[in-house]
Amino acid sequence: MNETLKVIAERYSCRDYKSELPPDDLLYAVARAAVQAPSGMNRQAWRVIVVRDRALLNDMEAEGMARLAAMEDQGMYNRIMERGGRLFYGAPCMIVVPIDLAQRIPALLDCGILCQNIALAATSLGLANVMCGLAGLAFAGARAGEFARRLGFPEGYAFGCSVLLGYANTARPPHEPDEKKISFIG
Repeated sequence: MNETLKVIAERYSCRDYKSELPPDDLLYAVARAAVQAPSGMNRQAWRVIVVRDRALLNDMEAEGMARLAAMEDQGMYNRIMERGGRLFYGAPCMIVVPIDLAQRIPALLDCGILCQNIALAATSLGLANVMCGLAGLAFAGARAGEFARRLGFPEGYAFGCSVLLGYANTARPPHEPDEKKISFIG
């Protein structure tokens, strides 16, 4: 198996991080891999923001948890609480990817491609990671503008997705691929 396929097969979604922040050279390598992602018509309607500020991450997490706790359907809140009550699982770093709202539909697709580059690059460098759409909860309420300013979102941009990064406290095996979902025509 080649190295790329091996990284894809070994990657898992980490939900238990050490507090140790990865070194800047690894974070830069992951961020650089992110901006190497293809985008429709090369619009690159996203930005890559590496967040190492623990106070900011804690503030965003608290806002997200408060929004989950206030929801009528408590299913998601209960699931997070069963996993330790940490929306960001103690990750010391997050890459936030805001997208250009003027190009929302293609930008969302491109954002997904970019985040997959982040996840695979991080895995190849020994960094645990998990896609974290729930970070968007911090941008769904009254403090959305505040968080966008604190993260330096360009005008007209909004939260697209994020990826948590760090070192795993406990490693898990990757999910088993469901090969029944594969079909060939012709």
